[in-house]
Amino acid sequence: MFTDKQSFVDAFKERFIALNGKSIEDGTEQEVYQTLATMVREQAMPKWIHTRDRQEEKHSKQVIYFSLEFLLGRFLYNNLLSLDVLELVRDGLQDLGYDFTDITELEPEPGLGNGGLGRLAACFLDSLAALSLPGHGNGIRYRYGLFKQKIVDGYQVELPDNWLRDGNMWETRRQDKAVEINFGGWIEMKQIGDRLRVVHHPDEVVLAVPYDMPIIGYQNDVVNTLRLWNAESPLDDEAYLEKTKGTYKDLLKHKQSIATISEFLYPDDTTYEGKVLRLKQQYFFVSAGIQSMLASYLKRNKSLKQLGDHYAIHINDTHPVVAIPELMRILMDEHGYGWDEAWRITKSVMSFTNHTLLAEALEKWPVEMYQRLLPRVYQIIEEINRRFCRDVLVNYPHLESHMGEIAIVSNEQINMANLAVVGSHSTNGVAQIHTDILKQREMRYLYEMFPLRFNNKTNGITHRRWLLKSNPRLSDAITEAIGPSWVEHPNDLEKLMDVSKDRSFQERVMDVKQQNKLDLAAYIQEETGEKVDPHSIFDVQVKRLHAYKRQLLNALHIHALYLKIQADPTFTMVPRTFIFGAKAAPGYYYAKEIIRYINALATLINKDKRASQFIKVIFLENYRVSMAERIFPGSDLSEQISTASYEASGTGNMKFMMNGALTIGTLDGANIEIRDAVGDDHIFIFGLSPQEVMNYKKFGGYHAAEMYHAHQEIKDVVDGLVNGTFDKVGEYQFQSIFDSLLVYNDDFLVLKDFVSYMRAQRRVDEVFSDQARWAESSIVNTAKSGIFSSDRTITEYANAVWNIKPTSVK
Repeated sequence: MFTDKQSFVDAFKERFIALNGKSIEDGTEQEVYQTLATMVREQAMPKWIHTRDRQEEKHSKQVIYFSLEFLLGRFLYNNLLSLDVLELVRDGLQDLGYDFTDITELEPEPGLGNGGLGRLAACFLDSLAALSLPGHGNGIRYRYGLFKQKIVDGYQVELPDNWLRDGNMWETRRQDKAVEINFGGWIEMKQIGDRLRVVHHPDEVVLAVPYDMPIIGYQNDVVNTLRLWNAESPLDDEAYLEKTKGTYKDLLKHKQSIATISEFLYPDDTTYEGKVLRLKQQYFFVSAGIQSMLASYLKRNKSLKQLGDHYAIHINDTHPVVAIPELMRILMDEHGYGWDEAWRITKSVMSFTNHTLLAEALEKWPVEMYQRLLPRVYQIIEEINRRFCRDVLVNYPHLESHMGEIAIVSNEQINMANLAVVGSHSTNGVAQIHTDILKQREMRYLYEMFPLRFNNKTNGITHRRWLLKSNPRLSDAITEAIGPSWVEHPNDLEKLMDVSKDRSFQERVMDVKQQNKLDLAAYIQEETGEKVDPHSIFDVQVKRLHAYKRQLLNALHIHALYLKIQADPTFTMVPRTFIFGAKAAPGYYYAKEIIRYINALATLINKDKRASQFIKVIFLENYRVSMAERIFPGSDLSEQISTASYEASGTGNMKFMMNGALTIGTLDGANIEIRDAVGDDHIFIFGLSPQEVMNYKKFGGYHAAEMYHAHQEIKDVVDGLVNGTFDKVGEYQFQSIFDSLLVYNDDFLVLKDFVSYMRAQRRVDEVFSDQARWAESSIVNTAKSGIFSSDRTITEYANAVWNIKPTSVK
């Protein structure tokens, strides 16, 4: 254990020689990173073991968070911070002739997530450990993750993200904990003793091998676990050839088939084979996680009847809902429990978070696919559905006409969201408006039946990564103003309200922002070659590219500004730098066209001598956690402009707010709670209300063509999509976007909100021109962001859903 700079330097030199067989003077930066990561991991290892032992000694109830995504970001900096050795390591490396930042930049980012769903899971793991709560993650160890995004001639191109090329310094392979996962085959009822037992004869057996990663709590000695599963063959090569009498070519095909299960996050599901692979992924990590949990439990307990008193499984969105019938299968087929007892145990263990209101994201699976791939699991789902439908008819006969909506199996499809509600003891939304809409619309009949199961848990973010780590200048300014208590108690950020009008503190905060903007401007130039004005408004929209998130509305506004500049030589405005970062799903053509449109605008505007004096457009390729950590501290304006009632919560809005950016947004998701916290004077709200949007969707009455003909500004910018505006920078036409707005009637009400959005953007100019007023709003946003810490969210889950308690390990 190194306790000061000199002991670290001495230990580092010794460890470097042992690992690399040469002196540090002859070493590379990559070898320095690997040596440092090895030492940090070794520092954490005794705490990891001790945490596990103490949780078992105290019989602590544990939660396992089942998620298809964990968007973790880099570990090294956070682990040093959590172990309370960051500064001595930074200074020690400097004495050794190495720049700490350069070394941390060498760490590959785990390709284990896509957007908000995965980042939320990562924040939750951080908060569980920081609060000394026994909580762990369960997911897949993707070899390539989602994809690495490149922009080529304006188009998104997907490349493999080979993040494991040089290994993962933070993982430990647990071969002894491997379990088998069965796919396909047939089911046999066998008389064993005095009872019938179910025997599954699978077509394919896959070995799930766990790789454990330590999740280190903030300076409290707690180390929880993220367990990620890798798909491998259960037989070595010779055994496989011996058993199957196959050829070497058959062996390679077999190994590749298994490897694909843990190869990519969200494989293309536009084909039948792609859908099958997604289902295999979901069952793979869910079955492995449950088997692992039960093995751990049965070491200390004989009966599974009290499983719910010792473990909670949390289902993060609909991807892991197969956990419900899988636990039923194991309880009945492998441990001999009857249906009623197995169902009681299962419901006591399971809880579910819904993350979306989009119908396409509320997963439904073809019955035929489940029958073929998971025959026993499907039998159990069918029986759950039969019993549930019977109970509906007996206890809620007035709902018979709505059975198609509330049944688990209907129209040859399995409705996973319905299964999640019926098979768990808790269902929550992730912002108050989202939870209310679930109760009133998507799940209204299930809510009528199970009102006590529904609750709200507004999302949160870990302030340790998104403020303390990513914005050290602002963190220092806050600590000087109100003291350090906010680091452990983020609600103490509220104390900043006392200095929000203080001129000297305002100047300090604006100076911090300017320094951060200079850093971001330098990063933009390094990444894109574009010089941007650090005194302009940094107007930022970074998030997954989806039509409902309305990057298109932002782009149309930029296009309209360009047309004004071209048409009026006297036009002036506060200079703006519009910054985008977003990945579109590989098969999502429309989203890719919006990326192409944004890049066409960038090419057109940034090359225009007059327009570029007022506006610059930047698209940063391959948006990821480490990039986000650079962007949020330097942002002035946060674009949260989804169609009202479509965004479940959002967490990017919270990260911007915490870093002192002001929000321009609709009354959607957590924007509403942000508005309630900061007040109308410190946020820019525009557009239709959620109820107005829902009314249009339910009753009709919106005609995009009317907006097009009624507003010349709208007509000009929409025409600009197809009238040759972009000819000077290439043959850019955007017919599909034009058609989406006028031919297909603008599904996400972009044109309906356009005029209101433009007015809100003019208000932004007015407020930004009054720097004292902007500074006050920035401070108020940071002051009120403490309630959006994931520590608060996790405390609510721990107390109200999981019933877990902190376990001190010191």
